[in-house]
Amino acid sequence: MKKTVLIAMTGFSMLFAGCGGAQKASQGEAVLADSVPADFKYEVDAFADLQILRYYVPGFNNLSLQQKELVYYLSMAAIEGRDILYDQNNKYNLAIRRVLEAIYENYKGDKNTNDYKEFEVYLKRVWFSNGIHHHYGEEKFLPGFSKQFFAEQVKALPDNVIPRTSRSGNESVSADEFIKMITPVMFDPNVMAKKVNQSGNDLILSSANNYYGEGVTQKEVQAFYGAMKDTTDQTPISYGLNSRLVKQGNKLVEDVWKVGGLYSPAIERIVGWLEKAEAVAENDQQKAVITKLISYYKTGDLKTFDEYAIAWVEDLKSQVDFVNGFTEVYGDPLGIKASWESVVNFKNVEATKRTEVISSNAQWFEDHSPVDKRFKKESVKGVSAKVITVAQLGGDCYPATPIGINLPNADWIRKDHGSKSVTIENIMEAYDAAGAHTGFNDEFMWSEREVNSVKQYGFITDVLHTDLHECLGHGSGKLLPEVDPNALGEFSSTIEEARADLFGLYFLADPKLVELGIIPNGDAYKAEYYKFMMNGLMTQLVRIEPGKNIEESHMRNRQLIAKWVYEKGKADNVVEYKVRDGKTYVVVNDYNKLRTLFGDLLAEIQRIKSEGDFKGAKAIVENYAVKVDQKLHSEVLARYKKLNMKPYKGFVNPTFELVKDSNGKITDVKINYKEGYAEQMIRYSKEFSSLPTFND
Repeated sequence: MKKTVLIAMTGFSMLFAGCGGAQKASQGEAVLADSVPADFKYEVDAFADLQILRYYVPGFNNLSLQQKELVYYLSMAAIEGRDILYDQNNKYNLAIRRVLEAIYENYKGDKNTNDYKEFEVYLKRVWFSNGIHHHYGEEKFLPGFSKQFFAEQVKALPDNVIPRTSRSGNESVSADEFIKMITPVMFDPNVMAKKVNQSGNDLILSSANNYYGEGVTQKEVQAFYGAMKDTTDQTPISYGLNSRLVKQGNKLVEDVWKVGGLYSPAIERIVGWLEKAEAVAENDQQKAVITKLISYYKTGDLKTFDEYAIAWVEDLKSQVDFVNGFTEVYGDPLGIKASWESVVNFKNVEATKRTEVISSNAQWFEDHSPVDKRFKKESVKGVSAKVITVAQLGGDCYPATPIGINLPNADWIRKDHGSKSVTIENIMEAYDAAGAHTGFNDEFMWSEREVNSVKQYGFITDVLHTDLHECLGHGSGKLLPEVDPNALGEFSSTIEEARADLFGLYFLADPKLVELGIIPNGDAYKAEYYKFMMNGLMTQLVRIEPGKNIEESHMRNRQLIAKWVYEKGKADNVVEYKVRDGKTYVVVNDYNKLRTLFGDLLAEIQRIKSEGDFKGAKAIVENYAVKVDQKLHSEVLARYKKLNMKPYKGFVNPTFELVKDSNGKITDVKINYKEGYAEQMIRYSKEFSSLPTFND
């Protein structure tokens, strides 16, 4: 899924794709919605490299009762898929989470010991990452407590709370057997080391996710789905999107995620809430969207999924909207299988006027793109864009979440029916509020000129880059006839995010934006250009462990762009590194030439995608996106550590409560922001956990 996700680096915004897109963190002073109460507390918890925030939902109380009820039912459906994502990320995740939660609730010992404190941190990290692998870096994080402590705590548990080991949930296991099975998975750094491995001889065998069965190889996966495809089909389904590929004897078969299939207990509950939502839909078109999604969940038919996607993208009248299902393929190194996610939202009518201006001029942007005419759409169809207020996050969008989304992902649907893009402004506001006054800008920016530019224009250029990335970037361009949408394989996600980022960067500096009245002046874009180059060349390295290279697709995208334009602009000294007082800084010397370089790279990236040039994608990614300057990396880590900041941020959801009269009739839906992080996670595990521990 194409989306824009925000990694908060303290008032510092960077575009990157995630739960559905690109990811940003904005710089400068916080820009808060007028309706956010002065005493609203954004910060909830902090541990490891993570900070937990709340987001406010301005405008919820202004919705009609029917709309509030719709948000409530969709929010319940958004939480029901939580266990699916845990199991998709790794087959042991549910067992580990459940035993850790059992220890947490039954612990009788001294909570001041180092082992217990480290135990709490580890559990909170598992909750945040929906499993034992880092939500962003993909590598397995290890417990800070001892194996002995873990074994003692498991043995101290009542027998009935030790997780069962069979799909039916009826097969018991002793504490000793459970410890023997789980200990190497948790403690051995060489066992299931990476959730998604983007380098190596076999990306499937070396990845720890649970999208493929035991012993299934990369060659087998590629051959299996390659044999299904008809290159003459102009409306191909997303082969393999909603299934686990497993071996039955010597035969590969798909275990489909649907009612009656894999993950059925959770999907049945999702469907139950969707049926309630269907009954209070705002209009017939929205009702048809929900009906089609329910049908897809019941059948697992990917043709039905495409019909749902088309109906969803064409529903432009509803104020309440949502994403719910198997959507993004970032968790699969081959970009085939989709993780489960959900976002429930409603339109921010006033802020949407900005994105409507952009989307209504989509053909102008397409026509003036610096890419080859062969790769441009002659007629841009159905590009809709809006600013939304998120009301609930779920699955792969929780706790870490995108700040922008562009769907659907199928290229042919985007070409024939259009796409729907959103910028999530209340999440961006929460990042800004939590990231103000950290000292990041003063530490890493070259001079007062850059600092002042970011303070003045950082938020608006962040938002506009996200708008352009999502509204137009992902929907721009076209594949040449008979080019396989999956031709770029494991490099497709990085190339696609680079394409959308570059589209946004190139047009952010175009005088057209001033003419349209959506950017203050012709120099404002420089704030985003500087932040992007500083981030791509240097500061995003705070999210990489010492000695490691870059694995995550969105980080690869940002470094690819920054490194490429840096290298190509060396002769003219467009961008340079400067050292002052032993500290390295990124300096942009020529913003006009930098824009030209962004345009040149956009033209090449679009050519690679349009032609399905796998070798070209491989070369540009491996040459520019992967390798880390380890000396610079060490310096950045040391400087960042002094700021006492957390490089990653996520959210707790608000809670909703139905208000009923004496006859049981719903009279209102109340929203509450008081629930804490651990409190919410434990409640979700008790109320929204329907899958067996192992889903083999």
